[in-house]
Amino acid sequence: MRLMVMFDLPTLTAQDRKNYRQFMKKLNKDGFIMMQESIYTCVLVDSASAKLLANKVEMYAPSKGLIQALTITEKQFEAMRYITGKKKDTPDNRFERLVIV
Repeated sequence: MRLMVMFDLPTLTAQDRKNYRQFMKKLNKDGFIMMQESIYTCVLVDSASAKLLANKVEMYAPSKGLIQALTITEKQFEAMRYITGKKKDTPDNRFERLVIV
């Protein structure tokens, strides 16, 4: 499974920029990787863990702006069509990097 978080946050005031930076740091800490600017994905084991992580993101999300979360399967993610640009095939963007202890 993948949890995709897409956001558009304001950066007009100093407090807005601080909220934006803190939100991105927390996403990175939770294992999200940047697909493109303002779109982050995280590889997860199942839909239950995706739901828990989405709830956690909701808890630390800034109140201003627009933040959306979408859960998709690996099969759906792999079927993504690239119109321009190339797929990043780094180890951190593959399901194989997920280690279950």
